[in-house]
Amino acid sequence: MFESIRKHSKIVMIFLFLLIIPSFVLVGIDRNYFSEKSPVVARVDGNNINQTDWDNAHRMETDRIRAQSPSVDPKLLDSPSARYATLERLVRDRVLAAAAQKMHLVTSDARLARSLQEIPAIAGLKRPDGTLDADAYRALVAAQGLTPEGFEANVRRDISVNQVMGGVMSTAFGTDAQVKLALDALYERREIQVARFNATDFASKVTPTDADLEAYYKAHPAQFQQLEQAAIEYVVLDLDSVRASITLGEDDLRTYYKENVARMTAKEERRASHILVNAPKDASAADREKAKARATELLAQVRKAPGTFAEVAKKSSDDKGSATAGGDLNFFARGAMVKPFEEAAFALKKGEISDLVETEFGYHIIQLTDIKTPRQPTFEELRPTMEAELKQQQAQRKFAEVAEAFTNGVYEQADSLQPVADKLKLKIQTAKGVTRTPAAGAKGPLANAKFLEALFATDSLQNKRNTEAVEVGPSQMAAGRVTAYTPALTLPYDEVKARVRTLYVAEKSAELARKEGEAKLAAWKAAPSSATGLAAATEVSREQTQNLPRAVIDAALRAPTETLPGWTGVDLGTAGYAVVKVNRVVPRQAPDAQRAQQERQQYVQWLATVEGLAYYELLKQRFKVQIKAPRPEAAATVTAEN
Repeated sequence: MFESIRKHSKIVMIFLFLLIIPSFVLVGIDRNYFSEKSPVVARVDGNNINQTDWDNAHRMETDRIRAQSPSVDPKLLDSPSARYATLERLVRDRVLAAAAQKMHLVTSDARLARSLQEIPAIAGLKRPDGTLDADAYRALVAAQGLTPEGFEANVRRDISVNQVMGGVMSTAFGTDAQVKLALDALYERREIQVARFNATDFASKVTPTDADLEAYYKAHPAQFQQLEQAAIEYVVLDLDSVRASITLGEDDLRTYYKENVARMTAKEERRASHILVNAPKDASAADREKAKARATELLAQVRKAPGTFAEVAKKSSDDKGSATAGGDLNFFARGAMVKPFEEAAFALKKGEISDLVETEFGYHIIQLTDIKTPRQPTFEELRPTMEAELKQQQAQRKFAEVAEAFTNGVYEQADSLQPVADKLKLKIQTAKGVTRTPAAGAKGPLANAKFLEALFATDSLQNKRNTEAVEVGPSQMAAGRVTAYTPALTLPYDEVKARVRTLYVAEKSAELARKEGEAKLAAWKAAPSSATGLAAATEVSREQTQNLPRAVIDAALRAPTETLPGWTGVDLGTAGYAVVKVNRVVPRQAPDAQRAQQERQQYVQWLATVEGLAYYELLKQRFKVQIKAPRPEAAATVTAEN
């Protein structure tokens, strides 16, 4: 039978083709058939932003930050708040791009050219004749993973998008009257006296009965809720764990030493003296020729008598910084001088004098006075550094292979993490009190919303199976399993009785403090001379709070001052109550002209920012923005047991 199928394989293939295709036509192909479904986390103008978009954007953002600040803690970059900030930026970019498209904002070639020239890295690629070094330009953008066309398309898009907000924010202005009114209120100072009625001072007057406490417990069940929690174990695969599993051979290290010893040896340094004849690149051709002729004369003079180089430099060099030292520039390595000067200096032998060297500063005559050749370090001296570098390189190359084994391992043996931990030499970690949302201060996988979502999936909770391998950071994956699960519940009264009493006493104490404060406020308003217990008078402002609560400062600065003294009361919540007496308003001194100008500019910047935020909120409404991912909030503390 199988022989018959082999002989007529083409006929069989056609028959199967005719059977399969109609099924797709009749039933259809699910759009997720060829790609894994990714949950939608936001929507802008009818277009979805899915979890994959968010993850990719956050990965690029963290890579950018780490490139700029290598010492930053990677755990901070992967915190829930940092990830949510990336989502908000992604939504903002989509909103502004949609607005630019609807407004038909385009960037002309001339505007693009001006913007490119304003980028310092590109401006530095200009040749002396003003043309752009095309090869260097292609190399520059290639380092960002782009072609020149792709890079310029991005710049065009950025310019168009910036016009959306620029059209609003660039029009902000403030009149002298507006600036004075706003800043006088902002920087206003007032002399006040405060009487505090602290809730703790009234606690002894609260004597609750068991009935009072039980009634409070029943009336406030939400305060005694325990969120659903899980005790988990988890393993993390990252570059550190892969690196720890790598054993280097002696031959590998010897080969690495031969290939890299030159790089790992300190740079050769050279000491030189020079004579400079100024000829700026923007000087006229006639002036440059004149400078060159003078430099040629000086070159002939020092070549005729090399021993007079220092004396000639003192008298004739236009580099006044080095002329006093006979032109001496001390020791320098490659990269310290402009390219033409460096190439000439490193091509000389000790004691030699160069030909004229032309740079953007003018014409140089260089005499090499010394060479400092560093000692080449031995193999054993470089061993620790080489081992670290080689392990890091091998770990980066090996990570994808190990990640695949990790992914397959946690899936194929889903009832335990021990096999994959043993195979890849990973440490099984545990944590208690894990909730669906990242807890305040959580780090690593416990701060990753996607990992927590996998832990609290139905299969994980009911069957205690391993989660899938979840990417929780750059070159970092984790998998976990729930070992114990506690559903959300209201804690029994007997278990929380002490807490009930504390909350009850705090609430009633604050009520007594508030009533006492309100009574005193009413009495003192009616008869100011009867006020007692007020603190000494002090001047406060938004900048100088004198260690008073912000609510007290805000109330003092908002209190009416048509009639002085003014009185106001401040409810401080569980802390109690405060009565504020405003004795006088301290006039603001008029700023000098320079300060006034700075304050005006600051006011306009504030106003532009506020108008920009308001306009962005309007655009969000216009393009029907929906952010489905929850904003991170403080949750129950997670206790990790390592």
